[in-house]
Amino acid sequence: MSKYLKLIEELKEFGSGKMKVFGNSMLPIIKSSTLLTFKKQDEYQIDDIVFCRVKGRTIDAHKITKKSDAGYMIANNKGYENGWTKQVYAKAILGELKGEIIYANY
Repeated sequence: MSKYLKLIEELKEFGSGKMKVFGNSMLPIIKSSTLLTFKKQDEYQIDDIVFCRVKGRTIDAHKITKKSDAGYMIANNKGYENGWTKQVYAKAILGELKGEIIYANY
């Protein structure tokens, strides 16, 4: 089972879950190999870092940059917009790297 499917199952069952993310598109907020804790929300806000699906692609940690009736605009921290989606699974509430908290947004 992929890490994405595992997290989706955890979110369905418990409302929260953890996943390690990789890549540099969210620097300096999130560093590669950060362990993120995600929590389902009723609503998401601009600047929330979310686990979502855009245009058929699962995105493990990008931020919401706009909201409208069309849903949420998802983008990385370098300015690249992935597109609009209504399929947001959860928001990152905590990021841990090497035992230290590097991100928190409860």
